[in-house]
Order: sequence, then C-alpha cells, then structure tokens
Amino acid sequence: MKHKFSPKLISYGAVLLSNAFLGNSVAWAAEEQEWGIAAMFRSASIPYDTSGGDQTVGSFVPMLFFKNDYVFIDGTEMGAYLYQTDDEKWSLNAISRMRFIDIPASEQNAIEGDTADFGAQVSYQWDEQWKLETELMSDSEYNFHGNLRAKAKYETGDWEFTPSATLRYKSADFNSAYYSAEGESIGAGIDLNVGVEARYHVVSNLYLLGSTSVTRLDDNAYDSSVVEDRYQGELYLGFGFFNDKEKAPKPKLSNAPYLRVAHGWATPSNIGEIMKFNTEKDEYNNQLTSFFYGHPLTDEIFGLPLDIYLTPGIAHHWNSDVQSSSTEYIIAIKAYYTFDWPTQWRFGVAEGMSYIDSITYIEGSEMDRKGYTASHLLNYLDFSFDVNVGDLIGKNDLNNLWFGYSLHHRSAIFENASQFGRIKGGSNYNTVYFQYEF
Repeated sequence: MKHKFSPKLISYGAVLLSNAFLGNSVAWAAEEQEWGIAAMFRSASIPYDTSGGDQTVGSFVPMLFFKNDYVFIDGTEMGAYLYQTDDEKWSLNAISRMRFIDIPASEQNAIEGDTADFGAQVSYQWDEQWKLETELMSDSEYNFHGNLRAKAKYETGDWEFTPSATLRYKSADFNSAYYSAEGESIGAGIDLNVGVEARYHVVSNLYLLGSTSVTRLDDNAYDSSVVEDRYQGELYLGFGFFNDKEKAPKPKLSNAPYLRVAHGWATPSNIGEIMKFNTEKDEYNNQLTSFFYGHPLTDEIFGLPLDIYLTPGIAHHWNSDVQSSSTEYIIAIKAYYTFDWPTQWRFGVAEGMSYIDSITYIEGSEMDRKGYTASHLLNYLDFSFDVNVGDLIGKNDLNNLWFGYSLHHRSAIFENASQFGRIKGGSNYNTVYFQYEF
C-alpha cells in the first residue's frame, strides 16, 4: 500500500498562518518573535526484514521554528492553539506532524515519500518543567492512533535538554498499514518511545542540535511477517539559527509586514543556468501567480542588519495545453539584505516547504525522464532581487513599495530527503513581483 504525504501538514498550516497574521499583523509586528531555522541529518534503524540489505536509512531534514500565542511550527510539526485557559496550563490544539517510514532508501520513492498525521492535542503544563500531552491522530487514509506523552525542559548554562516518553496506541488498521505485508492484517498494539533532545548555544544566533530516541514495538507489530527488530533507534544531528538566548527580545523591530504579488513563467533550466542568464523558455508557456505574506521575526542576526521574515504563501498554477490548474502552498523563512547603490536595493533568500495538490507539467515531465515518482511535497527556495520604487523615482509616498525579480524553486535536495520522495530535480519559475510593506 502506498502512503502519500498528507497535504494537511503544509496546506492547513500555510492558510492558517496567513489568515492569523493578516488579521493581527500590526500588533504582532511590534516586537521580536520566537523563531528558528535548522538543517538536520536524521539516521534511523530499519525494523523491517530487508533480507540482509540496508539496516539503517538517513535523510536530510530542513526545519522551521516559530511560536506565538496563536500558532506554532516546531521542526517536524505545526499547529494552532484553539483554546487556552487563562493560566495557560491547559491547551487544546490542532496539530499535524511528519512521520518517517523507515525502509531502505532505494525503495522510498516507490511509496512516494513519508507521510504526515493530523489531529487534536490536549496539553497540560504540570509544573515549570513537565508537560503532559494526549493526542488523537490520523493519516490521510484515516488510520488512527493516539499518543500519551510526558516531556520536560531543563536548562543549564548554554545547554537545553528535553527528555520525553510516549505511549502510542495504534489501531489495527494503522498497525496493518505500516507494520504488515500488503494484504496481511494484524491487531492493534501499544508501543513505547523514550528519547531526549538537546540544544547547545555556540555563539549569538548559532546553536548545535541533536536528539536520540528508541521505540519498542508492540507484540502484534513485532510478530508481523515483515518486521525483524522489536527496537528501533533514531538520531538527529545538525545546527540551526535561533533567537540569541543571551539577549532580551527587541521590543520594536525596524522591518514591517509585507504583501507580495508575483507572476512567473516556468523554465526547464536549472538554478545554475538561470543564475548565468542562460534560461530556456518553457515551450508550453506554463505560468503561476503567487501571493505571499511576510511576518517580521527579527531585524538582525549575528549583529548584521538582516531582515528575517516568516512568509506563508499560496500560488495558483494556471491551466495550459499540458496541465490543469493546481494550487501550491508554501511556508518559508526569508532573509533580506538592503544596500544603497545609489537607491535602495535588496537581496533575498528563502528556505521552506512547498506542497502542490497536482503535479505540474514542468515537474512531471522531468520526473518521467529520470524514472522517478513525483512528490507533492518538496523543499522550497526563493531567491530575489528588488528595488525600492519610491527611492528610485523620487516619490516618498511610494517608499513602502518594492519591485523585483524572484526565482520560485521546488526541489528534493538531490535524493537526500526521504520526506521529499528521494528524487532529484523539481521546477523553476522566473517571476516578477510588487511587494508592499505596511
């Protein structure tokens, strides 16, 4: 049985974040936000019988982090606070979480990447350190499981530790879908996961990150004909950029929220060719129109004047002779560097995730040529260069308006990411845009 990545992880999150920010942007833009971006390498043992093949599988996992009173993004999960008590001890949350399917890397493209679960979570803050969470979750095929978790957070010097223990009840349908052979049915079960996350503050905004955990499978899963090991280990190592813990959050930021409207044209050229101004035109003239909101996070990193934004967006891919219309949902963190020459110019770069509900021609045709199954979820990059319109034409009333070029890019990190389907390639669109700060 194939398990596709659920669109709810990113489409729900992008729409939710956009709506929340648009309704409250003026108030929320006043102070520095809680944010982070990280690059992690994940290694996990394979519990299935691989007949002497690979015993471990690795994946590169880019991560975003953001939290305020309404929504949160925490690495491999995101959600919204639906209800909180006045003392903030109890919380009811909508949540979606990525879940890796650990099979040999050579087989991961055939099942179209990993999957995501979505559902509801009730959280209780027991004391200053310990929190209890209970969840009812489902995958996109409505195979249900539930989690009961205890976790804590401890800080000592430059170190932060988050130990946790999770009991997971898996329905018979869930166990059969992920721990049995096709056509085989096994019963429900409860497994146990124990782990710890660690974060070390190196200097300024730079942190080293790591986590490790072990899962003990239930009897029904372990007795399945395709499972070989009862215990599965997992390890994350990497680095990230977060708020400097040695500095108090800025009470007021210099950068403002923005709205960006762009229109672009597909190209079969890769990033290297585009950067060398050697762009080939798409023979079918496939196009997109995108809308992005920029929510200010901070206006400096490592003491440098860089404007950092969380930028959820949505793109409409227009129908053509070779494709029907489709919708793309994006969540990313973007950095801008502004300079005068002699008017104000900016370079920008964004990193995030993109989910599209229907594979476009420009991606599908490339995947067909390379023999891959296309992935709906891919890594997202955006490179931009723009100029301040008011400064350019000498009209102060237009100083909040920018005009520029951006490269809209989806790709899968050279077969190194199981969550993106273990593919190489993607799509590029050359776009022009207007961006208004308010």
